[in-house]
Amino acid sequence: MKHGKKRGGAARIIVGVAVLILAVVVLATVFLLKEIKGSGEAGETVVVSIEPGSGPATIANSLKEAGVIESPMLFRQYLKFTGQAGGLQYGEFTLDTSMGYEEIVQALSQYAQADTVTLTFPEGSTALAIAAKMEEAGLCTADEFLEEANNGDFSEFTFWNKIETHPNCFMKCEGYLFPNTYEFLVDDTVHNYVATFYREFDKQMTPELYQRMDEMGMSLEDTIILASFVQEEAGNAESANVSAVFHNRLQPDSPITKLESNASSYVQNPQDNNYLYNWVAPYYGGWENIPPEMYSAYNTYEVDGLPAGPISNPGIDSIKAALYPTENFPYYFFVTDLTGKYYYGKTAEEHSANCETAWSVNASLNK
Repeated sequence: MKHGKKRGGAARIIVGVAVLILAVVVLATVFLLKEIKGSGEAGETVVVSIEPGSGPATIANSLKEAGVIESPMLFRQYLKFTGQAGGLQYGEFTLDTSMGYEEIVQALSQYAQADTVTLTFPEGSTALAIAAKMEEAGLCTADEFLEEANNGDFSEFTFWNKIETHPNCFMKCEGYLFPNTYEFLVDDTVHNYVATFYREFDKQMTPELYQRMDEMGMSLEDTIILASFVQEEAGNAESANVSAVFHNRLQPDSPITKLESNASSYVQNPQDNNYLYNWVAPYYGGWENIPPEMYSAYNTYEVDGLPAGPISNPGIDSIKAALYPTENFPYYFFVTDLTGKYYYGKTAEEHSANCETAWSVNASLNK
């Protein structure tokens, strides 16, 4: 009898498990059918904005946020299975929360005319120049752009959580508004405009580059500050050599402890691309109005090591040059002539002779 009870108990357990599994399968099937085929009931009309360049994952998340679908993962698998991902367009789409996947795909496959503006931002553009260009294009005011770029919440991006801004940094956003050509939707939010730049910066900063920073003992800020100087002083085939000169000056045992770069200090000519003179001073209404502590923090002839922040938004080649300087490059000085030739020196005496040579070349060109 005891054995019989055990067999009966086991049978009841098996039946119970089978019923449970069946119930789960039925519920899952009902969910899948409702999700894929649509609810068949009156839904809510919503407008979904799909930005240019959005992939299946981004589109699925946008649909989820708008309440059009429940499962972004299932929608992505549906697109993959049906091979329809490539036909999805960007723009603003009016959808219904009761739609099934096929209806959604058909709607998103119809080109939605959207007013866009395409702008190109050269490598080495400053935050102020970028903001002004956004205003000139009628997308937003420069002040709105800078306010969001400096103070908005962009913690969704890896790099944003790594920034430790120096107290005398001119603008937090400087250096991280990645220069490129972008297509912006007219009447989009200022947050999305700024996020376009930051998203591309985050994309460019690969795990390998972060690993290289660790190997070099450099923070993200160190890297971008140095890259901005490399961008302004070179931004060409000499970038790795110029980077090596700066790295030599940054070494603990270096006989020279300052960058001494005219790109942010020591104005020789008002027409020079000088960060303090051409960008910071006008922002504060004149050279004499720059906060003294900020002036000192950016004056590379006064401050040891790196200044308080980047002086432009460098391109990826300058960022890589900052992390991969020319090896065994034993120079501490460089100067260029108007033909673009670089002269490198190990000592102040060599540098002085190189300057004489460069000036001689310049004089001959001006005759």
